Amino acid sequence: MALPWFSWFKIAVFALLACNALVFMLAGTASEALDAAAWLILLALFELETSFGDRFGQRHWATINRAVRLAATVAIGAAAVGYVYEHAWLDAVNAWLWIAVVVLLEFEVRHPRAVGRHRTAFSAAAAALYTGLAAVIPVWAWRGEWFDAYDALLWLIAFATIEINVLRISRAEASRV
Repeated sequence: MALPWFSWFKIAVFALLACNALVFMLAGTASEALDAAAWLILLALFELETSFGDRFGQRHWATINRAVRLAATVAIGAAAVGYVYEHAWLDAVNAWLWIAVVVLLEFEVRHPRAVGRHRTAFSAAAAALYTGLAAVIPVWAWRGEWFDAYDALLWLIAFATIEINVLRISRAEASRV
């Protein structure tokens, strides 16, 4: 069971990310707006699935989950391609690193036993990806793009909370074997 402060922490992070998405929708490029909204939706789906998997996995919700996840994934891919088209290279690198993180997380959620057998490799891959994402933050700050640096840091924090849920699920699955 999650600690009460951790639940409030996650709510605060989600609220800040929602505010950031609104800023990108109002003042950002089309790629930034699409990217922010789609990632927020995907993060919410991950949170629902990792926190309430027993209820969220029911047939009706699973179908809705897959449809919304597919739409968000297409939007994220479109935004990542948009960054390349716009020559926004730092945004593009950031987007493609995040896509790799989500592929890794999806595998961890869907195949916890396989991940448990290869925990070292998955941990190394996650560490490399998160290190790359963390490296983007000071680059944005150095360029004077403070909001992007703040947003990137907030996303790292948000996904760290999801990783905590994923690790909890993986350990529970491994103990059942």
